[in-house]
Amino acid sequence: MRKFISGNDAVAEAVRLARPQVISAYPITPQTTVVERLSEFVETGSLDAEFIHVESEHSALSAAMGASLAGVRTFTATSSQGLLYMAEALVYAAGGRFPIVMMNANRSLALPWNIYGDQRDSLSQLDSGWIQAYAENAQEALDMTLVAFYVAELPSISIPFMVNLDGFQLTHTYEVVDIPAPEQADAFLPPYETENRIDFDRPRNFGFSAGPEWNARFHRTHHEAAIRVREEVNDAEGRFAEIFGRRYGGLADAYRCDDAEYILVSLGCVSGLCREAADSLRDDGVRAGFLRLRYLRPFPDAEIRDAVKGAKAIAVLEKDISFGGKGTVCVNVESAIAGPHGEALNAIGGLGGADIGIERVREIFLDLREGHRGIVWL
Repeated sequence: MRKFISGNDAVAEAVRLARPQVISAYPITPQTTVVERLSEFVETGSLDAEFIHVESEHSALSAAMGASLAGVRTFTATSSQGLLYMAEALVYAAGGRFPIVMMNANRSLALPWNIYGDQRDSLSQLDSGWIQAYAENAQEALDMTLVAFYVAELPSISIPFMVNLDGFQLTHTYEVVDIPAPEQADAFLPPYETENRIDFDRPRNFGFSAGPEWNARFHRTHHEAAIRVREEVNDAEGRFAEIFGRRYGGLADAYRCDDAEYILVSLGCVSGLCREAADSLRDDGVRAGFLRLRYLRPFPDAEIRDAVKGAKAIAVLEKDISFGGKGTVCVNVESAIAGPHGEALNAIGGLGGADIGIERVREIFLDLREGHRGIVWL
């Protein structure tokens, strides 16, 4: 079925197809319509789930952890200050290896108070232990949510998964989205099963303390599982393509990078604009390319190195700034390409939802050609 819906509605449709048993919800702009729509599905009976309206974002994730510990598929959603309010619970969920799926509507952080979209909220939590992916459009938001449940729940992974959508620019804009049939979703996503749950016949200890030696061992196994996500995403998207006929690029998606001299790296819904800018510069004789990061954790180091190996210079466009340093994405990219390219140009734009026009994106490429490095503010 094809529907004209928003990015938030697309996520809600994906969650309905995934059939979670528990949804814990607390409203915050611009995420609210996701859980509103899910509450309607539960009320009308099109989704058989327990909908828990909690008193805070911290409680929303805490309830999801409890449900996951009881052995059921769970979903929640948040945004911005709400994600930060969850920060304590984020590391609990990851350390407990609870495969919760959460949608985060990217939104600027206060102060100054702002409800519009940048990516400082989720990027501040890269070290929390969650898988993090960033959708470009509503169709991918739906598809990525289904993949999130599949990958997070694999026994070899069992890590919570955060699906990020740019606030308002993606959460509230409408486009035609292909909604799979329930039979297709069931063929892709098996019923939820996990050994990481309370079982009175096989008692186990959960939420325990561990000294330095055992603490490090737990974190190492967590990290090794996060690294395995690289291959599991590729396998999952291969299965997804066979069933649904749509294929994505794994952790990163390169566009016209094979012979590019100047490559821009970015993520999220600004990606279409970046491709358009690269195309227009190609028409002007500038060999421009674009690399879209679909996942920030695990980080696509190898994909980045492969995409930029023939380039003269690289820029990173991100809706984030680490005050006193650079943007978080730029630092990660520079770490991946440390060596022949040296320092990347770090373009900071879209903070507080500020518009990024094609002329500004073209300027990044031209600044790159002129040899500019460091931070450029759009």
